[in-house]
Amino acid sequence: MPKPGPKPGQHLAGGTGFADPEQIRDDIAALLAGLDAEDGRHSLADRTRVLERAHDLLVEALATVDKI
Repeated sequence: MPKPGPKPGQHLAGGTGFADPEQIRDDIAALLAGLDAEDGRHSLADRTRVLERAHDLLVEALATVDKI
């Protein structure tokens, strides 16, 4: 059986060390869970803030991955 390789970004100095895909999925899902388009509870500004935060999480995760 092949030995598992390093996690994405684990080679980088400083920072969190690596991006855990499951944690990223969970974080994004938690952010987006409250954005039901039908309920009308959230203003456009609220939705924008949530989507910007989700985008930031994805950008941070991508920054830990090697560029090939």
